[in-house]
Amino acid sequence: MRLPDFERYYGVDFSGAKKAGDAIWVAEVRPRKRGLPRLVALDRMTTLCGTADRGPALGHLVGMISASSGALWGCDFPFGLPLELFPKEAAWDDHFTFLGEWGEEAYDCGLECVRRATELFQRKHIRRATDSEAKAPFDAFHYRMIYQTFYGMRDVVDPLRKTPGTAVLPFQYRKLPTAKRVVVECCPGSVLKREGVPHQNYKQPAGGPLTRRRKLTRHAIFEWLDGVVVVEERFRRVMMRNPGGDAIDAVIAAVGAARAVDSADHRAIARHDRYRHEGHLYV
Repeated sequence: MRLPDFERYYGVDFSGAKKAGDAIWVAEVRPRKRGLPRLVALDRMTTLCGTADRGPALGHLVGMISASSGALWGCDFPFGLPLELFPKEAAWDDHFTFLGEWGEEAYDCGLECVRRATELFQRKHIRRATDSEAKAPFDAFHYRMIYQTFYGMRDVVDPLRKTPGTAVLPFQYRKLPTAKRVVVECCPGSVLKREGVPHQNYKQPAGGPLTRRRKLTRHAIFEWLDGVVVVEERFRRVMMRNPGGDAIDAVIAAVGAARAVDSADHRAIARHDRYRHEGHLYV
């Protein structure tokens, strides 16, 4: 199964918040003929599109992805929901039909997922197969994830899956022969876990000067990054000064997705009974 020749890798740390542009970061990494790939851009979406408002910010992200060529995009949000929430004959398309029924009520959509899970399994939350395998921190409709899942799938993945030249994996392996760009789901926390790198206590959402513990954890992450990507000092400063850790996560998503896609058994993933219907984390 032949992939496009990637000339650049992108990582997207995503947000479904009303002011999503302030929390979405995009990293661009370029491979080189010799030596490690190099981080060449790291930007907040508000800077890229001129507004933090969710609608325009997500629309701009879709435009960036659609305009790219020879590109792999690793995005940090779920591309699907657990199979059990839908009838047995349901396809991936039905996930988007379901999301489209909720208007802007992402939280209520999450509550409906909880209701279905409780009715079926007597527990509020169930995971996709890939969430368990990759040790993702939350399920796809957890209250801390539902806005990312809802707006990421509805406003980003849905238009992209209909775009010529775009292959959203693992759902669209059939489009690879004509694909100019590939979009996959990646989880920075799962990448760090798989690599044996500290994955907790590097984010400081409350803001302010980083605590000593968070500084130490970030330096440990930088030590790992130094072995997989060239990061100039100017980008390192940006990553250290971003208290929420979103800039770091964008870089991890870029290199994590690139390494995972390169080493994956794509034929096995494409045939998997669950991945092709609910998604796969490329970590």
